[in-house]
Amino acid sequence: MEFHRLLFTFFIFQALIISQISILCTANSKLFREYIGAEFKAVKFSDVPINPNVDFHFILSFAIDYDTSTSPSPTNGKFNVFWDSTNLSPSHVSSIKSKHPNVKVAISLGGYTVGSQFAYFKPSSVRSWVSNAVTSLTSIIKKYNLDGIDIDYEHFQADPQTFAESIGLLIKALKRNKVISFASIAPYADNEVQRQYLALWNKYGDIIDYVNFQFYAYDKGTTIPQFLSYFNNQISNYSGGKVLVSFQSDVRRGLTPEDGFSMPAICLRVSKGFMVSLYGVQMTPKQMVLYMRSNSRKY
Repeated sequence: MEFHRLLFTFFIFQALIISQISILCTANSKLFREYIGAEFKAVKFSDVPINPNVDFHFILSFAIDYDTSTSPSPTNGKFNVFWDSTNLSPSHVSSIKSKHPNVKVAISLGGYTVGSQFAYFKPSSVRSWVSNAVTSLTSIIKKYNLDGIDIDYEHFQADPQTFAESIGLLIKALKRNKVISFASIAPYADNEVQRQYLALWNKYGDIIDYVNFQFYAYDKGTTIPQFLSYFNNQISNYSGGKVLVSFQSDVRRGLTPEDGFSMPAICLRVSKGFMVSLYGVQMTPKQMVLYMRSNSRKY
């Protein structure tokens, strides 16, 4: 089996913050990623301890191509900011990046809902959507001094080919224009979601840097063997990709801490001759990062 670079993602859904922390487990690189801003709980970048010895990605959640009215409507690729921009402003981005050279900041597109309704991917046409998306996102990315994008659409009013072509051309244009340096996707195990994202991956996987697969979305009570089976299925689906492994700390779904991730260390054999260790316990986001910092040599 081809050597896989594996990222570990801890999805921590707490009262104050939605946090995703990732570790890129290769011989020479380590990566942490954290989603921030969706809950409007006044959480700032500076609230999160940052290990200077790893690459650290904050991902602002979300930018959505809907208007900002009280009853939002689709805008065909014209993105607006829907995260807590008061506490996560352009000046806050500049400040955290200047204080921590290992930090990059990205923007997540789509999400599950906008207001009280589903956030749909609903383009009028590929060409018009891509044109609007490139223009609007370039403006936001430059204003906030961002580094990458994350694709997190979960509802669709378009066929997979339209989604694949639209998102693929968007990523390609932003990279070609040197607006972003990386892109990730965030699928999960739903038939329609997988149809859309696999169509994208099969055509444009070579320009997608991370597959942020939502393994926490599997049923509660998932066992370690089941989890490994799920993981193996997804590295097969997203062949050659840097696939992220995830769990949810409030134990609602997926492989829970009490069923495996609460152990001091879980060793997952993900490919022949390649072992990685996951350290996971139920903690607040700040405690989790502090724990990892104190045990950084183990990663």
